[in-house]
Amino acid sequence: MKTAHVDTFARDRLPPREQWPDLVFDLPELAYPERLNCATELVRGAIARGQGDRVAIRSPAGVRWTYRDLDAEANRIACVLVEDLGVVPGNRVLLRGPNSPKMAANWFAIQKAGAIAVATMPLLRAKELVDIAAKAEVSHALCDGRLADELILARPQVPSLRRVALFESDAYDGIDRRAREKPATFDDVATFAEDVAMIAFTSGTTGKPKGTMHTHRDVIAASDCWPKHTLKASPDDVFTGSPPLAFTFGLGGLLVFPLRIGASTMLVERPAPDTLFEAIEKHGATVLFTAPTAYRAMSALAKDRDLSKLRKCVSAGEALPASTRAMWKEATGIDIVDGIGSTEMFHIFISHPDDDVRGGATGKAVPGYRACILGDDGEPLPPGKVGRLAVKGPTGCKYLDDPRQTSYVQRGWNLTGDAYLVDEDGWYVFQARTDDMIVTAGYNIAGPEVESALMRHPDVADCGVVAAPDEERGMIVKAYVVLKPGVEPGEETTKLLQEYVKATIAPYKYPRAVEYVEALPRTETGKLQRFRLRTMAKEGSR
Repeated sequence: MKTAHVDTFARDRLPPREQWPDLVFDLPELAYPERLNCATELVRGAIARGQGDRVAIRSPAGVRWTYRDLDAEANRIACVLVEDLGVVPGNRVLLRGPNSPKMAANWFAIQKAGAIAVATMPLLRAKELVDIAAKAEVSHALCDGRLADELILARPQVPSLRRVALFESDAYDGIDRRAREKPATFDDVATFAEDVAMIAFTSGTTGKPKGTMHTHRDVIAASDCWPKHTLKASPDDVFTGSPPLAFTFGLGGLLVFPLRIGASTMLVERPAPDTLFEAIEKHGATVLFTAPTAYRAMSALAKDRDLSKLRKCVSAGEALPASTRAMWKEATGIDIVDGIGSTEMFHIFISHPDDDVRGGATGKAVPGYRACILGDDGEPLPPGKVGRLAVKGPTGCKYLDDPRQTSYVQRGWNLTGDAYLVDEDGWYVFQARTDDMIVTAGYNIAGPEVESALMRHPDVADCGVVAAPDEERGMIVKAYVVLKPGVEPGEETTKLLQEYVKATIAPYKYPRAVEYVEALPRTETGKLQRFRLRTMAKEGSR
């Protein structure tokens, strides 16, 4: 395997080639040269196509960088990395900050220098940073000065970490001051297409995060599939949303996808509903990326906002409840573009466009990807049968030195850990995560289906459903419910919710136990941490 990396840590810790998934490049636009640097392709490629004076990066504070501006800013930072901090191609550079123009410029600078970006969620604490930095053996860290405290606490426990530099800081030796003294030109490292560009860590919904390695080709290939063939955005669109750039949903949707088509992105540091509404109203955002929980919260506030500029809304990260889709449609008139992706695959691989919606279905395989449903024997199942979702395409799972590679990749397929069925028309319908199927009294019950039924009740603000041990039935369906303000928990409310579920879906699926909580455990990206609920249920938490 050819590489431009001087530091071959990542290449040496890729899975053996026989454990890689089959990579498929069926579309003509997926034919890439042997040498490919994703920063060169995304930024200088746009300039070469005559888009250099178009706005690329925006912020609510008034930043309006053109593609030329972004290139110059990233070039200056790349000079700092190489000349002042000693970064060489293949070094892992931890990147820590909220969604901001400077965060984006630093990400591109790392790519230009031929290093590997290890972006981290802004809310991570020292212990979590240690786990990630130690696993990736990061040599350098670039950190927003406002988030430095936890990194400072983590640093003594990461012996590989040699240099730390701050941005959004007045520090004398910080990136901002150093970059001002550098030229606006830099010779991007001519990385190979299969050189690792980034290590993205999973959000930890199942416990210990895994490092997923993505090449420069992966970044560009993902940008040439779903955005082009399904989202169908235009260069005049302005993207915005809530997922952090450290999350591949955010990196794709809010940075590399808009830049691939010559559009612009509005990066919002604190993406609460009010600030997202403001990005749409005052700054002309037309494409919104966020999670189902945020769409539900924003639906209740949308009637008082001017959303006339908004034209496309994308949901991913976890299953989109039918009730949330309906609420958003009623509030805004816009159908949510649902999709399923994974950190292992980089982004969305099954989706539907906003002009072809089928209620209850996630969508069809995105052009460039193939999908099927596998049984326990590893063979494809016929339409209508529930099994394991299997996917292959131009991107795929390559864990960083992790034995779980052989669980995720089998017979060339990426097994996402989702239980699905596909109907006669090729629509994929989500059932549950494979570890969220509840077997009780001989029935198989999908926790998310019960959640969707509960979420339709007007008294329910949020809920999570898992299996709980039961002496008689082995397992029972248990719901953890967050009630809306003013609704009192108790036996009367529990009976009301149980009867509602019985009337909404098959009666045997109703939650036999209901526990009321103030909030559900979620990751920073909004995903429900069902493994924590399962632990609570197992321990009999009350």
